[in-house]
Amino acid sequence: MSQHGVGPRAVTRSVAFLTAGVLAVPALAGCGSEDPAGKPLAGQDIQPAARDRIADGGTLRWAVDSVPDTLNTFQSDADATTTRVAQAVLPSMFRMNASGRPEPNPAYLESAKVVETEPQQVVLYKLNQQAVWSDGREIGAADFAAQWRALSGKDTAYWTARNAGYERIQKIERGDNALEVRVTFSRPYADWRSLFSPLYPKDVMGTPDSFNDGARKKLKVTAGPFTVKEVDAKDEEITLARNPRWWGEPAKLSEIVLRTVPRDKRTSELAAGTLDLAEIDPSAARRITVAARPQSATSPLMGPGADRTAADDLHSWAVANGSDEDAADEETVARDKLGKAAAKYARQQQALRGFEVRKSLEPAFTQLALNGAEGPLTDERVRRAVARALDRKELAEVVLKPLGLPAVPVGSHLALSGQAHYADNSGALGGQDTKEAQALLADAGWVRGGPVKEPKKKEEKAAGPEGEQAGTSSGTESDDDGTYIVGEDNKAHRGPDPADHLAQDGKQHKHPHNGGAPGAYAPKGTAAPANREAAPLAKNGKALTLRFVLPSGPGSQTLRTVADRITRMLERVGIRTEISKVSDESYFKDHIASGQYDLALYSWPATAFPATDARPVYAKPVPAADGSLSIEQNYTRVGTDQVDQLFDQAVATLDEGESRSLIRKADSRIWAAAGSIPLFQRPQLMAARKNLVNTGAFGFGTPVFEDMGFLKKGAKPASGPSATNR
Repeated sequence: MSQHGVGPRAVTRSVAFLTAGVLAVPALAGCGSEDPAGKPLAGQDIQPAARDRIADGGTLRWAVDSVPDTLNTFQSDADATTTRVAQAVLPSMFRMNASGRPEPNPAYLESAKVVETEPQQVVLYKLNQQAVWSDGREIGAADFAAQWRALSGKDTAYWTARNAGYERIQKIERGDNALEVRVTFSRPYADWRSLFSPLYPKDVMGTPDSFNDGARKKLKVTAGPFTVKEVDAKDEEITLARNPRWWGEPAKLSEIVLRTVPRDKRTSELAAGTLDLAEIDPSAARRITVAARPQSATSPLMGPGADRTAADDLHSWAVANGSDEDAADEETVARDKLGKAAAKYARQQQALRGFEVRKSLEPAFTQLALNGAEGPLTDERVRRAVARALDRKELAEVVLKPLGLPAVPVGSHLALSGQAHYADNSGALGGQDTKEAQALLADAGWVRGGPVKEPKKKEEKAAGPEGEQAGTSSGTESDDDGTYIVGEDNKAHRGPDPADHLAQDGKQHKHPHNGGAPGAYAPKGTAAPANREAAPLAKNGKALTLRFVLPSGPGSQTLRTVADRITRMLERVGIRTEISKVSDESYFKDHIASGQYDLALYSWPATAFPATDARPVYAKPVPAADGSLSIEQNYTRVGTDQVDQLFDQAVATLDEGESRSLIRKADSRIWAAAGSIPLFQRPQLMAARKNLVNTGAFGFGTPVFEDMGFLKKGAKPASGPSATNR
């Protein structure tokens, strides 16, 4: 998995953790005849239009989060914009369709298939005979071989973020002609379609120097519908220009300008006419939706002064015209300021009428992470109690229902609905059940009314750049959470770097108790202590309180709203939380990656290749040589030998049906371990100029850049699901 470390190997656990009386595992999904993958919960919303309806030329101004430090997607500091540029200017042998499944890219491939399995796996690529680099050279085996050598991990002079899959290649050679590339694997590799997407020219991959530095700020040689015209670090823009050597359908747009615009500035930039396309938060989406409606007396009031009543206006007038001159002056200034703000808001609303909101579900999900390396959550029963306390349907509805998007809880850690590996395996842990959660806690020794040793009070720290402490979250706003981890495929970077080597104090913990009945009860006739129901759960003199760490930035309102609901749900079963809000900059580095949390919310992107990409996320931590724990990207520190073995079997199985079955079994075991609880698929909201077509909320699908453009005057977009998914 991507959005997008290395650290401790925490708890040594037996593979036989599915204990009778505590957890029953149902029949595994994928074992029957019916395909459980289903369909995507939401389709693309890109306003499709035939090419003959699109004007030739024009510049698309597209807001991005940053101008990346590198244009090499295989480096550790690559980000979402790096990926976006690569999609527009470089070859990809496979691309994602609307269901999140890989399919051959006909611009570069005539075919690609496994032609031999014994004695070794051989994949034969037959390239499009028209495919050439922008310098006129044919794309061929030399480019494939250079990329393999750079990413194989054998030469440490290459500063690579990942080598997954490439280390399994034994050799690459030309086939019967220049258009054929034969790739021979030393070990079977089920996810071979993940390789060479993107493909860089040998000029970039050929030497460590060119790999490390040659593609950071420019790409001299490309092979897509666009080329990199300029990277302007000062103005924070990347300009892509139409590629004159592109052999496919020529790009409709002359240029695409990817410009850095902070998310809280995008509404005003859209209204000012300086952007055509931008990912936005729910509050901006509401503004655009309201602006598009016919105004009437019953239209909801928004903007500065919208909450003022007639009595407020009368009072303001009275003060401004009263005998107290100082108060009158202050009120007059305030009235003037409010009037100007309201007028500016009204002008922006008028300008926003030229835009519409295109919405889908992002190929990523938000999860509740439970740190199993220390504290109460080292006990599987406590983790399961947390999970059984959650109403995941309610949490999905809080985020998605107001947006008109399907509010369906995510049922898998390893894929999303519609993808080939998806199956709802949440039954391996069970749904919301207050009594069962309480029984699990009791079995783990946490009882109400037990003696609690009060810790010494610490002086309360003032909220600063590193965050603030609070008792219970009470957020009510709904906004984009902006918190996104990306793993090995660098699809986006809002979280920690996949190549970072992260370590924590690696204390060894006892094997969590696996036995016991689902409840622990006092002898019959034992009197309950006074006010027992109001007393905290306690064990060994300590109350059951979990540290819930959240980002404090302006783009994290959704996370805080969800955290508030989770806090209430946990309180119902006797689990208290201590909310800690920290700066966005320190959230992952200083808390998630270093293990300084009990509960946290963050997102993982979905992948079509979970056997490769998801393994580092759920791999069992192992002791490192220095005594710390190596966690790869498993920030919950919860893993099992059995899950690792299932991943290893799945990635080495060329039978696609068997590989999917193994991945679903692994997911069931991940659910059972309760290290992380998938909650909901993230919303994807795009503001797009109304005459801009074939772009917007792409969902799972890879954008087709050559078809993007502005409608000809008088032309209308096509109708269909992609156009009407609003």
